[in-house]
Amino acid sequence: MAKGANEPAARTRLTAFDLRERKGGTKITMLALYDFPFARLAESAGIDTILVGDSLGMVVQGHESTVPVTLEDIIYHARAVRRGAPNTHVVADMPFLTYQVGVDRAIENAGRLMQEAGADSVKLEGGREVAETIAAIVRTGIPVIGHIGLTPQSAGALGGFKVQGRDPDSARGILDDAAAVADAGASAMVVEVVPAELGALITESVAIPTIGIGAGPACDGQVLVAHDMLGFQQGRLPRFVKVYADIGPRIREAFAAYARDVEDGSYPGRGQTYGMPEETLAALREGSA
Repeated sequence: MAKGANEPAARTRLTAFDLRERKGGTKITMLALYDFPFARLAESAGIDTILVGDSLGMVVQGHESTVPVTLEDIIYHARAVRRGAPNTHVVADMPFLTYQVGVDRAIENAGRLMQEAGADSVKLEGGREVAETIAAIVRTGIPVIGHIGLTPQSAGALGGFKVQGRDPDSARGILDDAAAVADAGASAMVVEVVPAELGALITESVAIPTIGIGAGPACDGQVLVAHDMLGFQQGRLPRFVKVYADIGPRIREAFAAYARDVEDGSYPGRGQTYGMPEETLAALREGSA
């Protein structure tokens, strides 16, 4: 497709170094999304980073958690995102059991996300317990984004999808996790569902950018799931989600209108059909007579 006159000019893709340099400066924008058309729209809107998260298990695949998502799932979706956003930094999630079973396996799987999926960096959940793994991956030259606070892969062990760090011991533990992730060489870290005050303390305490999701405004950036902020999801949304365009109901209405038009015969109409030359039609009728 030719570039239109109003299409934005190509931009330079941010590197992991560029993200680190944004600490304390211009806020980082990140969206979690999983396909070519959404990625293309995000890039044209100027979004800094796209996360191909294992949240696709719940958002796209319909699972109750992120645990069933495989490395092959992430590779498939990240490839589509890369095609849609060639000039945007793409972060690929490392799914459950792709990095917890050993450092060598973690390095191999992170390498696949770079080679096969075209990711610019990988993300893995956890703090002190994965610091050695983060350091090993970073030593191979693969940029890592950390993820602390509420870690969805281990949500069951944390008591479900709820706010973390509200008591002194757990808050100190999350601060220790942040320090361990930063010291291990991560380029940035996602901080999920912690009190805003703790989000601010974490941001002050580490030299790498924090990207908040339900962690308050003091973080160095923010991330939302595109489907959440566009109103695709049904039921109660997390408190931190702001719906910027309630598109889900409009899509449902469009589907219902299409069904009615097909059923009553009004679709396809004259404007959605192709004609045939009269002589061709006449010849066909004569041949079948």
